[in-house]
This record gives sequence, C-alpha cells and structure tokens, in this order.
Amino acid sequence: MNGSARTGHQDDPDASGGPVRLTAWVRGRVQGVGFRWWTRARALEIGGLTGFASNLDDGRVQVVAEGPHDACQRLLTSLREGDTPGRVDGVTEMWGTPRGGYEGFAER
Repeated sequence: MNGSARTGHQDDPDASGGPVRLTAWVRGRVQGVGFRWWTRARALEIGGLTGFASNLDDGRVQVVAEGPHDACQRLLTSLREGDTPGRVDGVTEMWGTPRGGYEGFAER
C-alpha cells in the first residue's frame, strides 16, 4: 500500500523488488543516545541505501531511506528488532516512490 502508514511488522504488500522510499518514525528513547549514528552505520552496512536520520522536535527520529526494497526492509527490521542504542517503543512506516536527491546516508 504505497503511501499508507502502518505499524505492523509485515512486508510492504506492493513490493516489486525495485527501488522504493521508506519513511520511518521511531518512538522511544532515541535522541541523545547515538541512534542516528547507529542508523547511518546500519544503512551503510546494508548497502545500496541513500537518505538520512533526523531528530524531530517531539522526541522521535525520522528515517528516510531510498534504495532496493529488500535493503529498505532490512533497515526497517533493524530499527524494530536490532540492538539499537536507547530504547525503541515503536516504529511507524510509510512506503512510497523514490524522490532522489540524496548523496549517501546522512545524520541530520
């Protein structure tokens, strides 16, 4: 369901394996604990991803990743189930079409 937000742990049902845009909002104790750095490192380890991780004013971290669907799904799984810094209470995701314009994966 491209463009829809979900909180479940299932794969995107419209996944074709082509390039996608994942936007994820991570809730919990995720600011001031190295979470953005960890997310960038994980994205670079997975490979093929561009985008960023950014702190939001409400205490969440927003992660935008573009690349192959399987790589974005691996990053999403890591955000939910990985050995992250701090504490993740939940992740909301939205899948869409890549917009481009990113060089590498940045902390903002």
